[in-house]
Amino acid sequence: MLKISHVTKKYKKLVANDDLSFAVEPGKVSILLGPNGAGKSTIIKCIAGLLRFEGDITIGGFANSLPEAKALLGYVPEMPAVYDLLTVGEHLEFIRRAYKVDDESYTDRLLQMFEMDDKINKLGKELSKGMQQKLSILCQLAHKPKLLIFDEPLVGLDPHAIRELKLLFRELKADGVAILISTHMLDSVEDYWDTTHILINGKFAAQRSNVPGEKESLEELFFAITEGGKAEKAGDSE
Repeated sequence: MLKISHVTKKYKKLVANDDLSFAVEPGKVSILLGPNGAGKSTIIKCIAGLLRFEGDITIGGFANSLPEAKALLGYVPEMPAVYDLLTVGEHLEFIRRAYKVDDESYTDRLLQMFEMDDKINKLGKELSKGMQQKLSILCQLAHKPKLLIFDEPLVGLDPHAIRELKLLFRELKADGVAILISTHMLDSVEDYWDTTHILINGKFAAQRSNVPGEKESLEELFFAITEGGKAEKAGDSE
């Protein structure tokens, strides 16, 4: 569903992403890990079409800049961006109209799951940061995208919303949605990740598939790479 081929992003002399290649298949959850400044948000913004880059990125076989690719994508940034003077309901109506979604039942269900149904008439500027984050997630789910990208999705969410989002990840995975998550909260994805890509200084230090029965956890792998202890063992690329 998502294919990144030899993507490089430079800011003048700084190489933020250095010849990155990886893919996220339908029904798979892929995790981007790395310390601050490693280039995670940069590659996500490249995928979302917010930055120019060298290389190729396709979504569903279409170049990520094309409308056909954008129709397949849902992107939830780390910092929620909502319209101050639109209500929660108007946000979702706007998305449904933009993507020509006639059925409101799915967004109604999402509102209930994330305890936002009683906020339907609240303006964006009246919402707390956590509520804005939930609204941002709902807006990107409303058109049922085939590829979902989350940049630190759990930041600012209350415990109930975190639980519901984890359940939703599993549901979307079962429905064949490809999911890419950038997060520092390793325990939040430990139970359902399929592949992980660890970035250090713009390059992949390790790419690993989740093999049932292996003892090494995602957290152990991350610290082995970023702190050097077992880098040689963990650094085998797929």
